[in-house]
Amino acid sequence: MGGYIFDLTVVALLIVGITALMGVITNGIGENLFGGKKRSEFVDQSAKYQTGWKAVGGNKK
Repeated sequence: MGGYIFDLTVVALLIVGITALMGVITNGIGENLFGGKKRSEFVDQSAKYQTGWKAVGGNKK
């Protein structure tokens, strides 16, 4: 019974891990192939809104 639970756990972890990795890889390929010129449009817009904001948290050295 312990072997069965161990095998089930290993298979479940592999399925979850491979699925997550496939999502990251597919997203990267999609951004590179279909991103076009506006690939960083939302990041740039967010950075534009945040200019002049105070930094919160972290250590100031």
